Amino acid sequence: MLGLGIGYFISYTPYTGLARGVSDGLLPGVDRPVRGLELLPPAALGLLTSMVVFLLVSGWWRQARTRVIAGRRVPFPGRETAASACFMAVIVGTTTLNFTFVGVSILFVLVLERLETLVIAPLIDVARRRKIRVYSWAALALCGAAAVVTLADVNNYHLTLAVALSILGYLAGYTGRFRIMSRHAKTGGPVDRRYFVEEHMTTPVVLVAALGLFALLGQESLRAGFTTFLTTPAAAWAFGIGVCYEALFIFTTHIFLDRREFAFGMPVHVCASLLAGVAATFILRAMYGTAPPSAAQLVAGGCVIVAAFALSYPTLRARFGPPPLERLVPNRNVLTFVCGGNAIRSPMAEAVARAELAGSSWQVRSAGVSVAAPGGPISPLAVDALRRLGIPVPRHASTGLTAALCEGSTLLYCMTAAHREAILALAPQARGRVFCLDPAGDLAEPDHGNPESFVDCARRIRTLVRDRLDEQGGYSALAAAGGA
Repeated sequence: MLGLGIGYFISYTPYTGLARGVSDGLLPGVDRPVRGLELLPPAALGLLTSMVVFLLVSGWWRQARTRVIAGRRVPFPGRETAASACFMAVIVGTTTLNFTFVGVSILFVLVLERLETLVIAPLIDVARRRKIRVYSWAALALCGAAAVVTLADVNNYHLTLAVALSILGYLAGYTGRFRIMSRHAKTGGPVDRRYFVEEHMTTPVVLVAALGLFALLGQESLRAGFTTFLTTPAAAWAFGIGVCYEALFIFTTHIFLDRREFAFGMPVHVCASLLAGVAATFILRAMYGTAPPSAAQLVAGGCVIVAAFALSYPTLRARFGPPPLERLVPNRNVLTFVCGGNAIRSPMAEAVARAELAGSSWQVRSAGVSVAAPGGPISPLAVDALRRLGIPVPRHASTGLTAALCEGSTLLYCMTAAHREAILALAPQARGRVFCLDPAGDLAEPDHGNPESFVDCARRIRTLVRDRLDEQGGYSALAAAGGA
């Protein structure tokens, strides 16, 4: 992750510097300020060209799905990655525009953008009725403080309607992208590489096509960007903006594709981009005498960085704190998931936990409180759902819960409150070690006639298992506690 952050910083610094330098008419060969819409087409073409070069040289284009077109099999995105690419095209376009507006500094824009990305994760949790923890509220409070400090510094920015709309477009782009990514990627397996390649190869195509359409419909600045501006020396600098975005696209996407929660990558994403903005600002000041960021903007940037670390408190605790399971029940390394028939929910939870704890000495198993057919297999729809998420499916034989199994478990996670009561009736001595997988309520069985319901259930279980492991110190700490 540190390497990704360094790469992100190295690519983001020239990206912001070039966008501001071209738009303000500072760079050699740029004889006038260039409006943002005018430089967008060559920047998009730079992104498209460098994307093709990168995928061909790396060979990663082979990871994409294919489709036969005109008798030839060509890389072609799936619906989910195509939709994500549309949102990403909005992000690329608005990000570039944001650094070209007159009256707002690089750091001002970055503070607003990072405030938005930091707020998205808790808001999505609220929408899904998940519990918001203290550290998330702390991060939101710090974001609010940063917003107040930034917007109160009225003497150092000019917030126009165009700026506000572009910032809101950036927020919409990331919201849509994160929602799709959380459903179809972040598995830690080959699915992530395919997602990256398909989104990556589609985004610049969508962006160039959208800009071209608006140019044909009569948007004069975009039309100039595709025609007369391309013949000027300034176009080469604008093309370079797209090349730089290609590099940061690679790094930032891999930061967020990490299988852990989005908050895990937030400190790297926020710190690297804000530091890059500060670096670009002072480079431009040293070379061309531009204005430095105001003290209020620097304070707001600091608040955003602290908010990012607050949001990542569970991960930081998992990495640097002691493994609590070792303190809870010494010399026991068993996690047990419990549902009713031990054919759908608990086996899926077992499969997820096995993948998360791979390489450790922890044993993961599952059982049911009312198994009708002992020795039966996991539901075929559950198997398909797990495979679609890139989760290995272990061999399974339905097992009834026993008092001995409860006694031999470090922790037991059940799917409903009724399951928990059944466990406590069977093994009252396990009271301090029995919890519901979802503290907010029961986890219902998927609709047996709807395969997509099984996929949604598997995604939900994956999220809940990761949340519970994070509460116990995270899978890295669990592995350490288990003697890995």
